[in-house]
Amino acid sequence: MIENNHIPENNKTLAAFGGFRSVPPRPGGAGSDKFAVELYSRLAASGYHVLAYCRIYPGEAKINHTDFKGINLIWFRTINRNGLDTLLHSFKCTFDIIVHNRAEIIHIHSGANSLWAIFLRLFGKKVIVSQFAMDWKRDKWPWYAKIFYHFSNYITAYIPNRVVFDNVFTQQFFENKFKKKFGFIPYGSEVSEPDPNNPILRILNLVAGEYFLFVGRFIPDKGIHILIEAFKQLETTKKLVLIGNSPIKGEYEKKLKNTTDPRVIFPGYIYGEDTNFIMKNAYVYVQPSLIEGLSPVILTVMGLGTPLICSNIPENLYITEENATHFKSGEVSALLDALRYSLENPLGIKNSAKMGQQKIRSRFNWDSITQQYINTFETI
Repeated sequence: MIENNHIPENNKTLAAFGGFRSVPPRPGGAGSDKFAVELYSRLAASGYHVLAYCRIYPGEAKINHTDFKGINLIWFRTINRNGLDTLLHSFKCTFDIIVHNRAEIIHIHSGANSLWAIFLRLFGKKVIVSQFAMDWKRDKWPWYAKIFYHFSNYITAYIPNRVVFDNVFTQQFFENKFKKKFGFIPYGSEVSEPDPNNPILRILNLVAGEYFLFVGRFIPDKGIHILIEAFKQLETTKKLVLIGNSPIKGEYEKKLKNTTDPRVIFPGYIYGEDTNFIMKNAYVYVQPSLIEGLSPVILTVMGLGTPLICSNIPENLYITEENATHFKSGEVSALLDALRYSLENPLGIKNSAKMGQQKIRSRFNWDSITQQYINTFETI
């Protein structure tokens, strides 16, 4: 861990906080956590001293480990309030960076945290913000949170040294609104082949190829309620496996789990190689998103060569191109048709997935992406 008042002489020290919760991912994690692991471990291997700020929620035990794949970790406690948990944690991170002079370059996840770029820049830090989806459109946020997001957009556009986007659609929105040019750096898709002897399917009482799958946070904009409703009308003996939970428990998750269809399975949180093995062996992975950035889950699924059904929002179409089965976002009947199509065309969806796997690995490569971030850091 970095000493309290010392930045290494080569100034290649990076501190990161914001949208991700922990390294490695823990319950409540999402795409930003995977992004943090993939990018920061590679930056550490390239010679950067990387410090990642992680969260501890109420009821969670104190975390003692301070290193993961060369990434130095600092843990701060936060609260169980949607949105406010990030705000409090980011305040603590900013205070710690400034008081202890932790790093020269600060990487902030999500434009909602751009507020802290004001203070960091006042103390001479170089700040880069990674802006993901158009978060102000998410139904989970109340009106005052959406106002804060719109306000944060202005700070994101003008205060950080650099801003990069993970999808071209949010990038275009910002460029049109603020009449400025911004960078684009996507996520990577490489996934190592899972160990064929992994016992997780046996533990969960699942059979390879006999289940549809979703992995992610149980929040409304993921469209899980649409998936459950469509699946309930599907005539099949296959199961629907929904891996994850809400980062902060609420009514939405309770409603999802009230389904009486015995084919719908909720295993809870599963991470790492177990998740990859479950994805690899799914009949079809389903991503019914209403809103997304550049989805790390879709990239992983395509990297594994698993057949995919996803909503036709622009961000999903940009990744998948013609190598997935698409349905009109938000429509239960359209998703039901897509599920039926997958059952009627097993060879077709497998061939499409194989072609998608080859293309996605060349388009979205983590080593290339890491180098793009390094180039961005060097320009500031």
